Amino acid sequence: MDLALLRTFVTVHRAGSFTRAAALLGLSQPAVTSQIRTLERQLGRPLFLRQARGVTPTTIGDELAHKAAPHLDALVEIAEAGLDEDSSLRTLHLAGPPEFTAERALPALTGLTGDNGQGFALRASFGNAEETLEGLAAGHHDLAITTARPRGALLTATPLCDEEHVLVAAPRWAARISPGKLRRKGSPVLDNFPVIEVHESLPLVARYWASVFDARPAASGTVVVPDLRAVLACAATGAGLAVLPRYLCAESLERGDVVALLDPVVPPLRTYFLVVRTGTLAMPHIARAYEWLLHAAADWT
Repeated sequence: MDLALLRTFVTVHRAGSFTRAAALLGLSQPAVTSQIRTLERQLGRPLFLRQARGVTPTTIGDELAHKAAPHLDALVEIAEAGLDEDSSLRTLHLAGPPEFTAERALPALTGLTGDNGQGFALRASFGNAEETLEGLAAGHHDLAITTARPRGALLTATPLCDEEHVLVAAPRWAARISPGKLRRKGSPVLDNFPVIEVHESLPLVARYWASVFDARPAASGTVVVPDLRAVLACAATGAGLAVLPRYLCAESLERGDVVALLDPVVPPLRTYFLVVRTGTLAMPHIARAYEWLLHAAADWT
């Protein structure tokens, strides 16, 4: 059986789409379709059921994928190990949210670059969860950090760490707010204060309100800026209330630039996932970065 046909088949199985598999393989969609049809003729059985959006494997398709995929991944590992003898050939492409990637992931990964590390080059790009996962699926990134767990077999996600969210404001705002009123479920007291957020939909504030107050915020964003570090800077100058990850505002809290308005018994949390394309952990430089980040994350919580 032609290994090229099996490689195309496994890629389609993981991608769930001829179009996406073609992009990953660097082939045209008709070429991918032709290869799958050839393999189906050789086996005498259909491997996929065509649907309006993508394809679904048949029972025989699932069986073949489970048997073939580990061996194909092993061949990739052998090939990549040969390339890895000259580590200058390897570049790791990382993607994730700007603040977490800049403050957490990149400092951790610098231990794997340069003369004293493992020697691969590092390239990073920033984006939201949807953009990051689409780029990873399309082969633009090797490793992604997201707050959304992907679906399907193409991408494999592992929980990386949880971040605690804190409701903060400059001291002058905190002095005007009664903690007793804040602890009432559904209390509208904060809806009268200006809010700083990363998006008009108030994603962090809405999640905090739902978790702590069992309510939806009625306020709109007074300052909206698409970077949590800028949100922190605005909060410190007294522009309004903000919900921020504790790791990002810990030093500002310690200095007193901002204060935490509440200390909930169960603080709101958000989980980050470390995501790769299924099978790519066979590549040594991706596997090293993956394990390195998981190890580093043990100290982040």
